[in-house]
Amino acid sequence: MATFQKLAILCLGASTVFAAPSDRHNGKKTPKVSPIKQISLGPRPYWLVDQMDEGPLKKKLASCSEKRMKPSDWSISHRGGGTLQFPEHTYDSIIAGTRMGAGIQECDVTFTKDLQLVCRHAQCDLHTTTNVVSLPELNAKCTTPFQPASGDRPAKAKCCTSDFTLAEIKTLCAKMDASDPKATTPEEYLGGTASWRTDLYAKTCSEVPTLKEFISLVDDLGLKFTPELKAPEVPMPFNGGNYTQAAYAQHMIDEFKAAGIKPERVWPQSFVYDDVLYWLKAEPKWGKQAVLLDESGDEPGTFPSAVARLKEYKKAGVRIVAPPLPYLVTVDKKGKIVPSSYAIEAKKQKLDIITWSLERSGWLGDGSGGGYYYASVANVTNGEGDVYNLLHVLAQDVGVIGVFSDWSATVTYYANCFGL
Repeated sequence: MATFQKLAILCLGASTVFAAPSDRHNGKKTPKVSPIKQISLGPRPYWLVDQMDEGPLKKKLASCSEKRMKPSDWSISHRGGGTLQFPEHTYDSIIAGTRMGAGIQECDVTFTKDLQLVCRHAQCDLHTTTNVVSLPELNAKCTTPFQPASGDRPAKAKCCTSDFTLAEIKTLCAKMDASDPKATTPEEYLGGTASWRTDLYAKTCSEVPTLKEFISLVDDLGLKFTPELKAPEVPMPFNGGNYTQAAYAQHMIDEFKAAGIKPERVWPQSFVYDDVLYWLKAEPKWGKQAVLLDESGDEPGTFPSAVARLKEYKKAGVRIVAPPLPYLVTVDKKGKIVPSSYAIEAKKQKLDIITWSLERSGWLGDGSGGGYYYASVANVTNGEGDVYNLLHVLAQDVGVIGVFSDWSATVTYYANCFGL
């Protein structure tokens, strides 16, 4: 398996300093991994249970505190599963999520200038997820090179995987997804990590993995896969050539075929309906578990139409939909979290449901009501332990078959306690 770790790099900045990383493997490549049998959830799930209001659910969850935990496919890593504290889509995040019991690992797939597939959450996020703007030669190749803040104008940059060859991307160091809008230097721009996250594990240099490396690592760990084909932010066909959207969708599947991975272990995802339709027609064995990610109800007034389209998806052969957390729940007149009209219609259409993303909201008890991911239940979200009130309804009343999380331990704990 190819290494995801570099030996050393120095990234100095006024607001964030990345010290020269030590060679954790004493000059050796990342060792070949094997399935992790001893799951370690750390203190967070237990702390979250302690924060819950007294009641039957807290009592049940607390009763599992001494239970030996096992991996669960209900616990799906989001960008590796260690994303709350580790740079996303890196070896470190994947290993952290796996140690916390994620049974399915995610790679958000996009392409480079030389048409190699890599794991990044968006085609154009290198300026916030790597140190690219601090490397003058590469910064100059960005779609929008770094521009310092000036007066009321915030700092900005836009660096895409398609701006660089794979060899160039392999010289980058991944970091926590953030930027400092007040930055006047590229080094300052590397800062901005949210206070509820940390740069503690971003001091070493983790490479951006290729899809091939991701497949190799996850296969060695004995886990399952959920690659997401990210929507291109450049015109397709790319560079006016033959790399169409369909070719891109096929390319992702072909990487798994080349690695000898069986389709039963893979849940391909996309927000682009045509991608899912392509897999259903061109690759039916792989399309069988294709996941249609759905955020079509985000804009004001669009939620009813998002619910109505579920019937169309089912008729087209889609079997799994994946809306964000707030699409699936609402609050009734008694102040109880209950399934939403979306969840009810999805069940009526006999569609399986996966949802995203837990542990991505920061503090729940700061008066924000949990932000976007808790928007439909904000009026009953006022403490950190409320994460399990939401998860309980998703599991028991909505019946989701999996939950993406930035900190896999939180979902794994619930899954083990309730036998999921």
